[in-house]
Amino acid sequence: MKINDIKLGKTNCKMVIENSTPYFMNSLRRVILSEIPKLAVSYVTVYDNNSALFDEIIAHRIGMIPLPTKLDLLGFRDQCTCEGKGCPNCTVLYTLSKEGPCTVYSGDLQPQDKMWAPVDGNIPIVKLTEGQRLILEAEAVLGRGKDHAKWQVASGVGYKYYPIIEIDENKCNLCGKCVKACPRNILEIKNNKLTIKDIEKCSMCNSCVEKCNKDAINVKGDESKFIFKFETDGSLSAKEVLEKALEILSNRYKEIHKQIVKIK
Repeated sequence: MKINDIKLGKTNCKMVIENSTPYFMNSLRRVILSEIPKLAVSYVTVYDNNSALFDEIIAHRIGMIPLPTKLDLLGFRDQCTCEGKGCPNCTVLYTLSKEGPCTVYSGDLQPQDKMWAPVDGNIPIVKLTEGQRLILEAEAVLGRGKDHAKWQVASGVGYKYYPIIEIDENKCNLCGKCVKACPRNILEIKNNKLTIKDIEKCSMCNSCVEKCNKDAINVKGDESKFIFKFETDGSLSAKEVLEKALEILSNRYKEIHKQIVKIK
């Protein structure tokens, strides 16, 4: 396996992987979606709520707010030495107290320590009118995406074959039909030649192939080369997600190897 090109932003990742297989790429995709631990509000105690929304709706909205996740400081609650009672090693506490008229935002969730403040403070929770109040406490714990979407650290996780576009210059008459048909605008006629501007944008829809009556262009995917992308919600950086996913995969492969070795 070889990574030719990797672009890591704070919350997004794009990489080109060679000499791999679809089943490995799908394993990586599934681990990122469902296995990466993430902090999210799981328990909400409402003391006062006379807003237009039920307690359950507000609790659900709060649960979906991205929270900074520090895996070196937190452990799973059911595996903690507090035996699930909740302590600073497994639980982060938040309070919220607002009175209308106002809009309650994610930034109004007050953690015990500022380092646990929501990633984005501008997510609306509920609008309060004159005389309406919302007072609550919330407990955030680690979880995994396979248990609930609120613990899903990334979205838009996907991969595709690396596009291959073959142009037969002997057959191409530069009619321009394929250029107009391309929905991604990646083809152009330049210096009396049909050229490709950005091959990685190709979705392999074959619109250009269908429009060419000279069979001068062919589009296919490289079955051993892939473009892999994902974006996080900010609770973990793209680098942290990738490192954790590879760690989980590596440990699983090691465990499988151990089990196979035991078989006589």
